[in-house]
Amino acid sequence: MKTTTPPKAPSTKKPKKTALRWQDPHLERERERYENPLPSREFIMSVLQQHGTPLLGEELAQLLGMAPEEADLFARRLRAMERDGELMQNRRGDLCVVDKLDLIKGHIIGHPDGFGFMHPEDGSEDLFLSPREMQKAMHGDRVMGREIGADRRGRREGKIVEVLERANTHIVGRLVIEHGIMLVAPENKRITQDILIPAGNEGTAKAGEVVHVELIEQTNKHSKPMGRIVEVLGSYTDPGMEIEIALRKHSLPYIFPDTVEAIAKKLPKKVLKKDHANREDIRHLPLVTIDGETARDFDDAVYCEPQGKDFRLIVAIADVSYYVQPGDPLDVEAYSRGNSVYFPRRVIPMLPEALSNGLCSLNPEVERLCMVCDMQINAAGAVKSYRFYPAVMYSHARLTYNQVWDWLQHPENAEEKSHLLPQLNNLNTLFKVLLKAREKRGAIDFETTETQMIFNDEKKIERIIAVTRNDAHRIIEECMLSANVCAAAFLKKSKHPCLYRIHEGPTPEKLTALREFLSEFGMGLGGGETPTAKDYAQLLKQIKPRPDAQLLQTVMLRSLQQAVYSPDNVGHFGLAYEAYAHFTSPIRRYPDLLIHRAIKAALAGEKYVPKSNWVESGGHCSMTERRADDATRDVEAWLKCYYMQDRVGEEFVGTIASVTGFGLFVALDDIYVEGLVHISELGSDYFHFDKTRHQIVGERTGVRYRLGDRVHVKIVRVSLDTTRIDFSLITADGQLANPGVAPKTKSAKKATQSKSTAVKSTPPAGAPAKKPRRRKVNK
Repeated sequence: MKTTTPPKAPSTKKPKKTALRWQDPHLERERERYENPLPSREFIMSVLQQHGTPLLGEELAQLLGMAPEEADLFARRLRAMERDGELMQNRRGDLCVVDKLDLIKGHIIGHPDGFGFMHPEDGSEDLFLSPREMQKAMHGDRVMGREIGADRRGRREGKIVEVLERANTHIVGRLVIEHGIMLVAPENKRITQDILIPAGNEGTAKAGEVVHVELIEQTNKHSKPMGRIVEVLGSYTDPGMEIEIALRKHSLPYIFPDTVEAIAKKLPKKVLKKDHANREDIRHLPLVTIDGETARDFDDAVYCEPQGKDFRLIVAIADVSYYVQPGDPLDVEAYSRGNSVYFPRRVIPMLPEALSNGLCSLNPEVERLCMVCDMQINAAGAVKSYRFYPAVMYSHARLTYNQVWDWLQHPENAEEKSHLLPQLNNLNTLFKVLLKAREKRGAIDFETTETQMIFNDEKKIERIIAVTRNDAHRIIEECMLSANVCAAAFLKKSKHPCLYRIHEGPTPEKLTALREFLSEFGMGLGGGETPTAKDYAQLLKQIKPRPDAQLLQTVMLRSLQQAVYSPDNVGHFGLAYEAYAHFTSPIRRYPDLLIHRAIKAALAGEKYVPKSNWVESGGHCSMTERRADDATRDVEAWLKCYYMQDRVGEEFVGTIASVTGFGLFVALDDIYVEGLVHISELGSDYFHFDKTRHQIVGERTGVRYRLGDRVHVKIVRVSLDTTRIDFSLITADGQLANPGVAPKTKSAKKATQSKSTAVKSTPPAGAPAKKPRRRKVNK
């Protein structure tokens, strides 16, 4: 980006009160903000637009009547306007209003094959960027571009005019030394430019090691990006390296600042007597926590008792907001992290351990501060009344899901904890009531399979197993859902702004595609143009006995949108709630902490306003959630590749989990690993991708491969570099669909991928898939 030089202002020592600048309608606002107010951004834009032609900085300063001593400050404002994409300089150095240049602002989405896309901020269709254009910017950069026509596939094509913001200041990758030249190949495959390391900037790094690079020069159309190595992480196969890479690749905050650590050290080890003030005392109630075996931070405790035909349900949640005050270093860091990140074998907590596992965690047999949702639920599962209040509690036991489920089935196994059985039975009875209410409401229950990695002493996968989810999980889930709904209802009734957890229904485009797909099976989705969750639930019930139920369910699931955080309440489609918020996990989710603060403010008749406004907070928390998901997905993919690298040549039966234009992703039975059957491995034919029907069809043979089909495959390659597992398809006669099996080298791989081939016969049906378990959608 060009730099705006300080404009030469008029020679008058003080700005004249008759100068144009004093006509700024935002002058009073600028005076409130700054000791020496400058013309506002809006007024500068208005003056340039009314002038009708681009101006040099000094011409603009003269036109506005700026004083000489204001030149530097004024230049700084103009540079900020350039950075934000409001102004830009042309080749002559004139300042131009971007909106008059037919330019488009957006973010770069890189592709591993070298090309990319610009995602416009105005929500319009993405612009294709050629590999040559992508030399000017990196994945994530914010740019201004121009549409220059259409590419050979009919897509909008763009040209990068200016880079407004660089997204990458540090990059993690592997050091490569070729002919004495040092390069770092980024781990993020969306960044296709290697980083040049000038001599003397390599530190102690050796070829092949994973390093962390600080960029000292960004990429442009004339030269490669350059950097210096600031950290050597070690060998690619070192235990835990996959997590170290993911932390840096996704820019996850993982080291607490010294100020945060210092505050955490000063916190008391237990609840103090003075902390009991203005709290209800519920220590006498036998509240218990019920979590997984490996859980260490306990957000929630529950208690249930019958009251006539009704139930009293208490959900007590750790009072994090008491210890983490708005704007303090703990709060700033928690906001930056957004949520805890759960990797296999390692957790990156949102809060320091002194809070997350200590003072805030509802550990057994110690006093803890909490926020309570105290509910009265009738025999039909409806919440008749509820009340929120701060309290001091005492957890009577730390139980696990498997423990509780075993005791409910076999009460004699409870032994020394038998005194807790009455309240566990109460919870179970209430759960069955809530389950009926859920079904009546029409919440969607998709059936999926969750897995767990079992590790050996070297921190590598020993095996992958399916996780069995029992009713104890669902008991707690229904309790949390009830409390979350009450939190949203309370804040809505109080007219207090907050972050809702929203989940919108299918878009018109996805709904049309879903209906077209279902019609081929003689099925339909009710609800017309605006189906409800109940319509989805009824269809799921209808397809459950069918042999192709998994296929139909998967397509239905993919028609839905992703749940996000927003101050605009549009309800939660999947759970069939008019209003829903996250209240129950403030130790590990920042939106829950905001909800606690909002509830406390509403109880006191006040208003809580976050430092970032509610819209920005919702966008940020949604981003950190996606960031955590991406990072954990990367780690799991690498671990699975490492696990499978010694099984090349073995054969498996699996199910087509996804169909794309370049091949089929197949999920293997029993070992729960996915791999790619590239289109070039399907046999001798031209294959065409049918997005609506989720299938690939051979042009000559008519052979079809569809989502949910059972296939027989052979592992032919495992790449730790690309975290990809490649399969070849085995036909009915036990032969490879393409005998010239997958290429081993990069050059051979590219040559193979340029072909378009397929198989001549459908694969044999394998053993029936295991029955998946039920899982709630998009909470």
